[in-house]
Amino acid sequence: MAEKRQKEGDGGQGKLWGGRFGEKTDPRVDRFNASVSFDQRLALEDVAGNLAHGRMLHRIGLLDDQEWSRLEAGLKSIGERIKAGRFTFREEDEDVHLNIEAALTAEIGPAGAKLHTGRSRNDQVATDLRLFLRSGIDRVLASLRRLREVLVDLAQEHLETILPGYTHLQRAQPVRLALHLLAYQEMIRRDEERFAQARGRTNLSPLGAAALAGTTFPVDREGTARELGFDGLAENSIDAVSDRDFCLDFLHAASVLMVHLSRLAEELVLWSSQEFGFIDLADAFTTGSSIMPQKKNPDVAELIRGKTGRVFGHQMALLTVLKGLPLAYNKDLQEDKEPVFDTLDTILEILGLLPDMLASMRVNREVMRRACLKGFLEATDLADWLAGRGVPFREAHHQVGALVKHCLKEGRSIPELSLEEIKRFCPLAQEEIFGHLELERVVDRRASQGGTARVEVERMIRRAKEDLSRAGAK
Repeated sequence: MAEKRQKEGDGGQGKLWGGRFGEKTDPRVDRFNASVSFDQRLALEDVAGNLAHGRMLHRIGLLDDQEWSRLEAGLKSIGERIKAGRFTFREEDEDVHLNIEAALTAEIGPAGAKLHTGRSRNDQVATDLRLFLRSGIDRVLASLRRLREVLVDLAQEHLETILPGYTHLQRAQPVRLALHLLAYQEMIRRDEERFAQARGRTNLSPLGAAALAGTTFPVDREGTARELGFDGLAENSIDAVSDRDFCLDFLHAASVLMVHLSRLAEELVLWSSQEFGFIDLADAFTTGSSIMPQKKNPDVAELIRGKTGRVFGHQMALLTVLKGLPLAYNKDLQEDKEPVFDTLDTILEILGLLPDMLASMRVNREVMRRACLKGFLEATDLADWLAGRGVPFREAHHQVGALVKHCLKEGRSIPELSLEEIKRFCPLAQEEIFGHLELERVVDRRASQGGTARVEVERMIRRAKEDLSRAGAK
């Protein structure tokens, strides 16, 4: 079969494009030029695009009934072999497109060579990549919804759990753990929006743009776009084959997602440390040390944090590839696939692990609560109480700051002081401030929209559940 393909190709080189060439390609160039080692991931998309294109050629009269019947059967047979892992990809056929075309021609004869009528590998690869990425984004969106669901369920479960809120990694004010978790839910919701927008710009068909200038054949671009599930056309033929903005959109959305996942992972690492002790990660999502028997390492969270740089690098790599390219297609665009493939694999793997890791972690409520009783988290509330009784806020701030300085010197907290001691620094203080500074009251007074009061957190949980319900119904 190899001899037959070589003979039908270019009289000795075995290249389907070799007619113009009289000298064999250097084997090192063949290896350097080939992309089939990675673009074979587009094989099923290539078969789908071939079927749509072939059906259109038959519809407009460029393939007769017998030719189309043989092409369709051959393509479906190749598709089944690909699914079953029985299709052999050959490096000498360069890429996934030529591999499938060569196999088809070898299987059904000259009719296979007609499939490329009115088409170029330039619009073919752009179509395949858009189909692949569309499917990948759909998987990402489903995974993001699951992560949001877990975060909302945890927020519901920990509505009464209070922990210190931090600024500058210093204890600042007490908040409900539910509010903290819902902050990540909001980040992931915005990530969903970014991926959905990227999907919209991905789901446009370049098929029929040919090499760069369109084609002399009366191809039905809108028909093939509809058949392949595209929302419309990448209309300009030059732009259609050279545009990779949709890949950049995806990589940007993935990079922002990784920022959010890395921040969450960082907190899981901190919170699971003995210094914090806020959570215990399940054994299934941690590892041990080869030398220190007592260790329980949050490796999954650390790797999520670490893989962020990998995704950032892919975005920068493709930006660099594209920045100096003249129109239209250039071989540099072969470098668009591996960043997209690896980024998709990376975020899907993380999104497969993270929801289960979160759902299985144990929250140490009492440790969190005790942490709220240290660090003078009630100081702002005392200043607010004084301001509400006519003390200018800046003066109230100064008085409470001096009181905190006294407490630090004495090694006591504000509630541990007597009223007389407090009055030395805050003359208007009254007995009621001790009740005013109780932890639950401090939290529930922050009832401004989006605040940590129970009523507001419950409202945000309801809103998130409604949003997820609407998304699931689409």
